[in-house]
Amino acid sequence: MISVDNLDLVRWREMDSLNVLRLLAEHIKEDPSFHPRSSHLTTRWHAHAAGHDWEFLCTGPKFWDVRMDRGGGGAIDLVMHIHGLNFKAAAKLLKERGV
Repeated sequence: MISVDNLDLVRWREMDSLNVLRLLAEHIKEDPSFHPRSSHLTTRWHAHAAGHDWEFLCTGPKFWDVRMDRGGGGAIDLVMHIHGLNFKAAAKLLKERGV
């Protein structure tokens, strides 16, 4: 069993979603035609990860899956969403990858 301490949890919660997406995806590319409506920091990305194609809006630690109309925040949420894992399995994956 891999142990996860509170420092890991805080770090993962605050991690930039785009950085996590880059670690998880086999391929990722930014949509240069995207113009955000509210936050000028939001970017749109197309990615291939875990055998699926994804379209995400990313703003800091928050992400929004445009196609599934669902989002979350932090590294664990993104891993759970992309890989369909529970919390413990997502934390284990992040720990094993040295994130």
